[in-house]
Amino acid sequence: MPEHSGPAFHGVAASPVGAWLRHRSRPALATHLAPAVRCRYRRFVQSRQPNFLEVSDAQAQAANRSDWDREADDYQAEHGEFLRDTGFIWSPEGLDEADASFLGDVAGSRVLEVGSGAGQCSRWLLAQGAEVVAFDLSWRQLQHSRRLDLKTSVAVPAVCATATALPFAGESFDVACSAFGALPFLIDIDKALFEVASVLRPGGQFVFSVVHPLRRVFPDDPTEAGLTVTRSYFDRTPYVETDDEGNLTYVEPHHTLSDWISAIQAAGLTLERLVEPDWPHGHDRVWGGWGPVRGQLVPGTAIFVTHVAG
Repeated sequence: MPEHSGPAFHGVAASPVGAWLRHRSRPALATHLAPAVRCRYRRFVQSRQPNFLEVSDAQAQAANRSDWDREADDYQAEHGEFLRDTGFIWSPEGLDEADASFLGDVAGSRVLEVGSGAGQCSRWLLAQGAEVVAFDLSWRQLQHSRRLDLKTSVAVPAVCATATALPFAGESFDVACSAFGALPFLIDIDKALFEVASVLRPGGQFVFSVVHPLRRVFPDDPTEAGLTVTRSYFDRTPYVETDDEGNLTYVEPHHTLSDWISAIQAAGLTLERLVEPDWPHGHDRVWGGWGPVRGQLVPGTAIFVTHVAG
């Protein structure tokens, strides 16, 4: 088990997933790169100077795994109440699956949550009668998931895994979903979407939310200062953070809308619709670079509703 600076949850481990796992080995992710800082989705840090660097998907995942392990305690403390122990919030705009119903009636369906964090969405899906399995790259996030299992008496079966190498049998789920989980932090979105599509049954649905690509042209600032274009929309060089020795500590890729649509099509998925949630009137919560000042003028989230043919 990795070491963590936050408080330990003694005797707490991720819940088992048993027969859902593929019976084959997977290569381990590279973990030679050093730890990290915070991501745009977690916290706005005005003093940080943006750096951009071409990196591999393995490098990005190694850095981001360490980053989420260190940041999970603060993330859950800051956003846990908003997300709710049992709740499905798609985005910082506060869009709730109970209202949006992108997934429809999930009762009796086998559902996979991609990048589940503390399992809040999965717990809500269980309450709707779904059979759910979740995974996350961060062991510390999965410890928080287990903590909420014990708190709510609703256990989410979960495994520590990466979206680019799913440990699940093919065509074993009816639905997959992801609320800002895993996908915004991957270089190789083609591989990730292909992996998800491969574990869906014919006709299976995959709905996921990510940072709206338009946000990448602006500074990561929720105030008026974040409304001036400073970067080309077409520059796909990832945003990176490094430690004092120059080691990668956090990576946030940029994919355009056409990149996402191309990856969806290449994975064998069909795009049903693209949703850009409005910023709700009276919603004044600031979450990293999201907030009412920018949210009322430019989209902050993109939600892709897709399905496998069948």
